[in-house]
Amino acid sequence: MPRSPTTPTTASPSAPSPPQDYDGTSPFPTDGPAPPRDGGERLYVTVTAVIVVLPFLAIGLAGWLLWGSLVHPADIVLALVLYTVTGLGVTVGFHRGLTHGGYRAVRPVRIALAVAGSLSFQGDVITWVATHRRHHAFTDRPGGPHSPYRYGTHLRGQLRGLLHAHVGWLFRNDRTPPDRYAPDLLADPDIRRVARAFPELCVLTLALPFTAGRLIGGTWLHGVTALLWARLVRVALLHHVTWSVNSLCHMIGDRPFRTRRHDRATNLWPLALLSFGESRHNLHHADPTSARHGVDRGQLDPSAAVIRLLERFGWVYDVRWPTPARVAARRT
Repeated sequence: MPRSPTTPTTASPSAPSPPQDYDGTSPFPTDGPAPPRDGGERLYVTVTAVIVVLPFLAIGLAGWLLWGSLVHPADIVLALVLYTVTGLGVTVGFHRGLTHGGYRAVRPVRIALAVAGSLSFQGDVITWVATHRRHHAFTDRPGGPHSPYRYGTHLRGQLRGLLHAHVGWLFRNDRTPPDRYAPDLLADPDIRRVARAFPELCVLTLALPFTAGRLIGGTWLHGVTALLWARLVRVALLHHVTWSVNSLCHMIGDRPFRTRRHDRATNLWPLALLSFGESRHNLHHADPTSARHGVDRGQLDPSAAVIRLLERFGWVYDVRWPTPARVAARRT
């Protein structure tokens, strides 16, 4: 069945086309003076700070509690289950499915994966997809939302760029217009409903571990420790793993496959399991619609395994699996 492209390659007014003379090493052109921040801008920065900083602080609190042995087996099990469900919601649902069209899914699975990804606290599904498509349109070039080369390739610029690519870009409020980068999702009423429900899903991702911990342990204390480990610590870990694909996987690792000019996406094997295969980032940028990122022998790619399982159940179809010829054509 023929399919239309799902990844826009043209720029929007908020992401101008990169200069033709960009040399790949110089700092990106400045965006000009920032406009005065209004109430909406300040609210955006405040909410972003809470989402970014609170889970990170929870890791310190969790360490203190662990030192005091205030951790229960149910907390760890809940954290692992929710990390897996929400992480696969991001990698299989948001990324390989909705962003790049690596497969088609039956409607209930499409919605379920969008909901699971939304529980990761990484933003609503349409904004996430639009931002990532823009990342591919302008990878490591002016116009990209989170390139670690924004401030140049000298040491100080790269250190500053690493921080920007990892978390700093979230505070710039450099919004990507969904009508330009994700019109297909805006046209999907079910996905629009999931996107609008993001605040309620954030509350749900708080309530689930607390309620489950209290039911399993029978006390409020069990609910609180489950909230700490299965919500705050779990979200913090998944956040930083996802952000590491933006930052570390464009600076450190090997590059066995050819990518577009200036695109420095790498494979970083230590993150492969935690990222469910997303850190096989070099192949992904060489062949973005491929449903599998770890294509060489011994390369773990749990997300691809889940897509394969869903395919066998008949819940996803028209999967774009990499062929030996396609992989060979992209090797350096």
